Amino acid sequence: MIPTSRDEPEQAGADPAVDIEPPGCSVLVVGCGNLLRGDDGVGPILVRHLWERGAPPGARLVDGGTAGMDVAFQMRGAERVVIIDAAATGSTPGTVFRVPGSELAELPPLDGLHSHSFRWDHAIALARWALGDACPTDITVFLIEVAGVELGAELSEPVTTAMEQVLEIVEREFLAPLRPKAADTAEVELTEDGHLRLGAELAAARFPSDAAVAALQDEALWLIPLRGPRSGGLLLKQRNPAGDRSVLVREVLGDKGEPGVRTAQWDAAQGALRIPLERKT
Repeated sequence: MIPTSRDEPEQAGADPAVDIEPPGCSVLVVGCGNLLRGDDGVGPILVRHLWERGAPPGARLVDGGTAGMDVAFQMRGAERVVIIDAAATGSTPGTVFRVPGSELAELPPLDGLHSHSFRWDHAIALARWALGDACPTDITVFLIEVAGVELGAELSEPVTTAMEQVLEIVEREFLAPLRPKAADTAEVELTEDGHLRLGAELAAARFPSDAAVAALQDEALWLIPLRGPRSGGLLLKQRNPAGDRSVLVREVLGDKGEPGVRTAQWDAAQGALRIPLERKT
C-alpha cells in the first residue's frame, strides 16, 4: 500500500527550509579579463598562479574571465574581496594601480550597460545593487596597465613583472594571514619504501603548492618548496583525510638515511626544511 501523507512518519529534527546561500569565505580573489587577448588576461593568469601556490583555508580563488555579472554574485558571503584586472589608461605599461576605497563610493550606473562592456567597477556596482547589505564592504582592486591586447598574444614583459608584484602583495596582505602557522621544528618520518612523511600542519604551512625539490647537503636531506607543479620537482601526495602528506625521496637518498623518525628544522634563510640523515634515538 502506498502511504498517504498522514501515514508517513515525520523525520525528527527535519528542517523544511533549504539553504541555497553560497559558502562564505574570509578572502575572495577574482581575476578578470580575456585570456585570448594578451595583457588583458593578466587577472585570470594571476589567479591561476595563486591556485598553483595553494589556497589556504578560508580563501576562494575565482577566474572571473569576462563574466562580470557572475563576479558580482561570487562576492556574496565574502569578508574581503580582491579584484585584479587590466587597465588601459595610457600610462606606462606595467604600472600598478591600487584603487582606494574612496573611489569605490561612486561607481558607474548600470542603466543601458551591455554585457560585453562589463568591467570590474560595473561588477561591484551590480553586487551592491543585487546583494544589498550582503555585499562586502572590504574590497580592494588592483589594475595593471597593458602594453597590448592583440588576439592570441602572450603577456608582455612589463605586465608579467607587474603581475609578480601584485602576486606578492595579495599573498602577503590577504592570503598569508590565513595560512596555518608551523613551528620551526617538527617530526617527520622516512619510511621503508623511501617516502618522507609530513604532518598536515607542516605540509600546509611550508609546502602549500604540494611541490618541492629534494637534495642532499651537509649530511641532511633538504626539502625546498616550489611555487607550483609546473616548476617540476616532486609532488607531495595526500596520505589520509587529515591532510598528512608523503613524498618519494628514495632516488635522492640512495643508500643513505635509515627508515625512522627525525626532527626536521625549518631554515628560514634558505627557505627549506632540513631533515638530518641520522635517525632520532
